[in-house]
Amino acid sequence: MLIGEVSRRSGVSVRMLRHYDRIGLVKPSARTGTGYREYGPQDLQRLLAAEALRTLGLSLAQVGQALDDPDFDAAGVIERLIGETEARIAAEHSLLVRLRGIEASEPRSRQDVLDVVGLLSALRSGDPARRVAAALSTGSEPTGEEGPRMAGQLVDSYLDEPDDGVAGTLRWAVARAGRPALEALADRARDIDRQVRLRIVLALDEFDDPASSSLLAGFLGDPDLAVAGHAALVLARGRAGAAEPRVLIARLVTMVVAGMDDVGAAEALGTLAQSSPEVGSEVIGALAARLGARGADASQVRSRIAQALGEVGGTDAAEVLAGLARDPDPAVRSVAEYLLG
Repeated sequence: MLIGEVSRRSGVSVRMLRHYDRIGLVKPSARTGTGYREYGPQDLQRLLAAEALRTLGLSLAQVGQALDDPDFDAAGVIERLIGETEARIAAEHSLLVRLRGIEASEPRSRQDVLDVVGLLSALRSGDPARRVAAALSTGSEPTGEEGPRMAGQLVDSYLDEPDDGVAGTLRWAVARAGRPALEALADRARDIDRQVRLRIVLALDEFDDPASSSLLAGFLGDPDLAVAGHAALVLARGRAGAAEPRVLIARLVTMVVAGMDDVGAAEALGTLAQSSPEVGSEVIGALAARLGARGADASQVRSRIAQALGEVGGTDAAEVLAGLARDPDPAVRSVAEYLLG
């Protein structure tokens, strides 16, 4: 098959076929009597293999090595190409996010565009000090009813920030951004990353707004105990009215049983119990219902429940503690007896 026909059938240009011949990647196995390149079946197979490898992003040198070297590390090359491709995708996505942020800010002049680009560049800088400075400058802008014009970008920077110290400064700036930032936080509330959801709860703690309390109540059902637990603690500190009492109590009791910030959860239950006799009874009933927990740490669970009952106080709590004072485990008995005085 002559070079022209090979080009038509393979889609590889004549110029590229000649280049492949010059570098030894795909050389025709024969020449016609007049000196024209003539490709045989094996040449065509090699050409198709070379083109297939090129679609994976291999250089011509790597393609030649893959075809000629029986020890060629194909898996290693593919792994490296995957890494390079992921990096390019991440870079393109970062650029897209930045462009959308500029578009969302509705710049009206070239200076507006330059200001927004400067802020976004600072928020995404590799230098933590520069990111902190950007957060401080953003947070110090006049807020008004709409908040800083870059609230959405500020929230994204906060939620994606790898440095906890910088994240704290960004969280302060987010709180200063007002309602637009609150809406941006709500948009990310169902993020699959539990660390992002925890960051959102921490940020909502900084807002003094009924809408933020409603958002926090939604996190009580989060599948991650740390996220749901922190939301419960924040709500218990003066925002309990935003949540269904039984749901809030159940989450705090689960924290006591699991030993996750159980002291804080016990104190929160004690505060809730003082709000009304009905809530107090609900708290005591929920704690007592978990006394039958089984497992290797069952006695420790009963001890933590006893301590929570001590925070609740009152006659009904004392009755449950009196039963724990007869517990078969001496450590549980000791805690109950101490709390009964």
